[in-house]
Amino acid sequence: MEPNKALKIVEKQLTKKRYEHTVRVMETALDLAKHYKVDEQKVELAAILHDYAKYRDPSEMKRWIIEEKLPHDLLEHHPELWHAPVGAKMIERELGVNDPAILSAIHWHTTGKRHMSLMDKVIFIADYIEPGRDFPGVEEVRGIVYNDLDQACWLAARNTISFLMRKNQPIYPDTFQLYNEKLGRNMNGK
Repeated sequence: MEPNKALKIVEKQLTKKRYEHTVRVMETALDLAKHYKVDEQKVELAAILHDYAKYRDPSEMKRWIIEEKLPHDLLEHHPELWHAPVGAKMIERELGVNDPAILSAIHWHTTGKRHMSLMDKVIFIADYIEPGRDFPGVEEVRGIVYNDLDQACWLAARNTISFLMRKNQPIYPDTFQLYNEKLGRNMNGK
């Protein structure tokens, strides 16, 4: 799918503010893709489509989780998380995008997970650090992202976990897994 066509599709699905966020994620992801030598065309499409399902009705997303046999533990967490894995399925079914790398990057862009691909990491962190984001810890992540993508992902997971804990909200297990994987790397100097 051509980027301009994808942008037109998502523009109809998103609010103006969320569409502007999507464009910034796309630009950030492309910069990171160039830096880390990741397939720019795939990164661009994943970044454009990452919030495709963001504003779908929660009951519709719940149906997709059940019918598409997505992990049922998603239903125990805030519907805000659902748009990523559900979006990956919707993009495959509704738009015919079937590249596993693109779908994986979209699926994991909110929670992260252990053993993310380079492209998964680029989309995950581009969504986190795009220039419109302004919250405690984002500058620290921006400061290291071009030197150590793994460390940036670990910091993003750490910050997300801390934020959710302060709000007494549940944390998706894959975010803990990402944090623990990268913590082990940091502790072992790898």
